[in-house]
Amino acid sequence: MDTAKRRQVVIVGGGTAGWMSAALLAKITQGRLGDITLVESEEIGTIGVGEATIPAIKRFNRLLDVQERDFVRQTQASFKLGIEFVDWGKLGARYFHPFGPIGNPIGRTDFHHFLTRRRLAGEVEDFETYSLNCVAAKQNRFVVAPQDDSLLSTLAYAYHFDASLYAAYLRRYAEAKGVQRVEGRIKHVAQNSETGFIETLTLDSGQTIAGDFFIDCSGLSGLLIEKTLHSGFEDWSALLPCNSAAFVPSEKTDPITPYTRSTARTAGWQWRIPLQHRTGNGHVFCSDFMNDDEAAATLLRHLDGKALADPKFVRFKTGRRKLSWNRNVVAIGLSGGFLEPLESTSIHLIQSGLVKLLDFWPGETIDPLLAEQYNRAMANQYNWIRDFIILHYKASQRDDSEFWRYCRDMAVPDSLTYRLDHFRSSSRIVLTPGELFQPPSWLAVMLGQHIEPEGYDPLADIADAEKVAMQFNRIRTAVSQVAQTIPSHQAYLDSLG
Repeated sequence: MDTAKRRQVVIVGGGTAGWMSAALLAKITQGRLGDITLVESEEIGTIGVGEATIPAIKRFNRLLDVQERDFVRQTQASFKLGIEFVDWGKLGARYFHPFGPIGNPIGRTDFHHFLTRRRLAGEVEDFETYSLNCVAAKQNRFVVAPQDDSLLSTLAYAYHFDASLYAAYLRRYAEAKGVQRVEGRIKHVAQNSETGFIETLTLDSGQTIAGDFFIDCSGLSGLLIEKTLHSGFEDWSALLPCNSAAFVPSEKTDPITPYTRSTARTAGWQWRIPLQHRTGNGHVFCSDFMNDDEAAATLLRHLDGKALADPKFVRFKTGRRKLSWNRNVVAIGLSGGFLEPLESTSIHLIQSGLVKLLDFWPGETIDPLLAEQYNRAMANQYNWIRDFIILHYKASQRDDSEFWRYCRDMAVPDSLTYRLDHFRSSSRIVLTPGELFQPPSWLAVMLGQHIEPEGYDPLADIADAEKVAMQFNRIRTAVSQVAQTIPSHQAYLDSLG
């Protein structure tokens, strides 16, 4: 960084995306990048509700040298072992999408091929009994496991936390490392007449802020990336039809479960995110099939505790910017695209976008090749996650409402059809290197929503059926026994002080 050009970096917007950007840039560059300024307006506010994450968030916190005990205390966080899905496959059914492995390979053949072999032979097999995350979650148990070769070490986790507290935590961190915050609304954006690069921002107060490189964290509006640079938007509303959400906090209820719950409703789904001080709730729905009053009533009717406020609403359109990096602007967070929070990927996309930006950080000039490669990488991230989320809707067997019949009949991307054809035919889970969701995730959702393979890897037939049965019994027994040694989630939270 000593030889790199010192840039004036301006981050537009605060919230989770803005302060994650500020904190990471300040930490990694150690002040040698140049000045970092963040512009936000308290008048605008953020969407921030209770946030659920995936295990990758721990890598981000490690980059910042954040201590987990302090982080959990400051953000009222709880721990998360996965997501429970209720009424998704069909009414009355539920399954668990765990972080961490399901079973163990036998030889060089993945566990799920043997699972299919046994199911096709008439054995009643529940994949959840072979996952420590599933079993521990159902018993409301949690512990941070040692990093060794034990079964306990496979207990993978993420967090639930209060998004506003997390943003405030990162703000304190970033400002301590020299990030300058400016309060105000942006009134005018000035571009270079020849290059189209953004040069200055003028606030309502008349203050002008100059920059060489801008990070757009302005949320769904995309103030710089779209309203100024017209980067284009790839609309996925036909594939992911939900376009609205009502959300409300409710009183804390016991026990604090170590998982997120997603319950399918008539025209969408409802989330439940347990924090230490309250519970976050929201109802994601499609306004074509349900109005706001119905959505709010549904949300309030299914709360575990007393509502602490009136429901608020947000409108959105699923999709992504055609260009995440355009000229001297990179869109991070909701300004780069929106994928509904069904699999808790919004913070991961912020984190992924930032890490990739550091991988392609420009030198003296902004090389278009860097922007092109960044845009390809981010497009892949969004597309892969999009397919995984669509799977939940397309694979549902529900036909009790117009919304679910639409989901059942809608055309899906060829990339998802290809994956489904492979799994139905031979239990194979086809992935591209670098994808976020790995085989255990795809397996959990496909089996959980009753997609039954017709075949499996023929190499699974090499193993003797009796020996396979013994191995299955050993794994199931070990998972059950280890789960019993894990303290309750509440006991572990209490131990952190």
